[in-house]
Amino acid sequence: MAELTTLARPYAKAVFAEASEKGALDAWSADLALLAACVADADMAKVLVHPSLTAQQQAQALTDVCGDKLNEAAKNLVAVLAENKRLMLVPEIAALYEELKAQLQNTVDVVVTSAFELSNEQADKLAQALKAKLQCDVRLTSEIDETLIGGAIIRAGDLVIDGSVTGKLSKLAEAMKS
Repeated sequence: MAELTTLARPYAKAVFAEASEKGALDAWSADLALLAACVADADMAKVLVHPSLTAQQQAQALTDVCGDKLNEAAKNLVAVLAENKRLMLVPEIAALYEELKAQLQNTVDVVVTSAFELSNEQADKLAQALKAKLQCDVRLTSEIDETLIGGAIIRAGDLVIDGSVTGKLSKLAEAMKS
């Protein structure tokens, strides 16, 4: 995973610089999301790593699948990635790009995993508390994992806050063993 990030980072930075310069952050987000979805498809992945296809043929196959939804700059990115045998990095490039975009816009995506569905009031309170703690705008999404028993796990980038009953029981068991 770290190796993929290292390989993808220069491409993500270059795309981000291009998008910032042209004022096309959202357009590039859409293009990269489309490309990432296509590359993640199992059938397309087989085509993109097929040894008998040239880089141009692989790039053409990917751009054909995306149709006319890609702009010329995105098509050029696909060509460069194909030439360098890096097409499989597109999902990682897209993720890194979104991180750079969020930093610029001073936002953070937060995923709250809880045992039960959060009410709108709970979600709003949590979002406000996280906004104050992280000092940026928060985009909150929630997931349900009934195995947590109670409480919640909050993930905001590298920050993970485990307030679940399962997590607390695990910590207690670990402390008792030592």
